[in-house]
Amino acid sequence: MTTLPFRERISCTITEACAATGIGRTKLYEAIADGRLASTKVDNRRLVLVPSLLRLIEPPIAEIGSSQPG
Repeated sequence: MTTLPFRERISCTITEACAATGIGRTKLYEAIADGRLASTKVDNRRLVLVPSLLRLIEPPIAEIGSSQPG
């Protein structure tokens, strides 16, 4: 079994999402509840959709340009 780079994965566990982002479990569940983070349940397991997680933590393009010293 090969391990995919995180950005190429479809989903991850809440624990993996916390480790990858530094965001706590409570904040992740809040983001899921208010619709900012997409997730799904498989049996009793909550999985975070990685593309949604990346959108949550990546700043918008406008913010990237404005953070450069000028």
